[in-house]
Amino acid sequence: MGVMNALTTPSAAASVSFLLRIADGSLVLSQRLSEWCGHGPILEEDIALTNIALDLIGQARLLYTLAGAREGRGRDEDAFAYWRDEQEFTNPTLVELPNGDFGQSVLRTYLYTAYQLVLWQSLGASPDAELAAIAHKSAKETAYHCSHLAGWVIRLGDGSAESHQRLTRALDYLWPYTPELFTADAIDPQAAALESAWRATVAPVLAQATLTPPAASPFRATGKQGRHSEHMGYLLSEMQSLARAHPGAKW
Repeated sequence: MGVMNALTTPSAAASVSFLLRIADGSLVLSQRLSEWCGHGPILEEDIALTNIALDLIGQARLLYTLAGAREGRGRDEDAFAYWRDEQEFTNPTLVELPNGDFGQSVLRTYLYTAYQLVLWQSLGASPDAELAAIAHKSAKETAYHCSHLAGWVIRLGDGSAESHQRLTRALDYLWPYTPELFTADAIDPQAAALESAWRATVAPVLAQATLTPPAASPFRATGKQGRHSEHMGYLLSEMQSLARAHPGAKW
């Protein structure tokens, strides 16, 4: 599929940039989900969200390690996670937004993992054997994430009047950030190739949840270009503070 074009370019920098973008999305979303640890509405869901966060960290680690090997500058997964500044991260803005209530967190994570699923499925056919192996492993995890989260979206959207109202408000807030996932640029010139598959995945779930996406907006987020929302700096400060307070520490 078209998303692989960025990886078949002769430019090693393009490949590294593409790997970092995918890894950044997983890492930043995992950081947001980790904020739910100990605060979930029920114990089972507290554990489920934490496990999804751990899977996302695992994906990020594999991609950062591959990116570091290809970059050849001696940077490892910790260097990419803890020693880059805000503008060096190229994750979509969607994943850095505040959690909001439980429904907003569930819906945001569903919308993004549905994108991840079609991305992994595409990259599983990549001629890049190392990336294809990561994609195959990640696709299995992400398929579970999507199924689990879709159940909650439907349960809350088609639940009580209050839960429906909350999910509607969350969808109105989050939806304008989703077009960025499919905005093409030099790193991924064929980004739009996955949009139809993503829409085919999320549309039936939203319909079952009795949720209607808002009308298209000219707004485009710019997190993939390193221009983030006001929330990103606070997120990184919390995530990176321990490593930066004790540089070179091993534990």
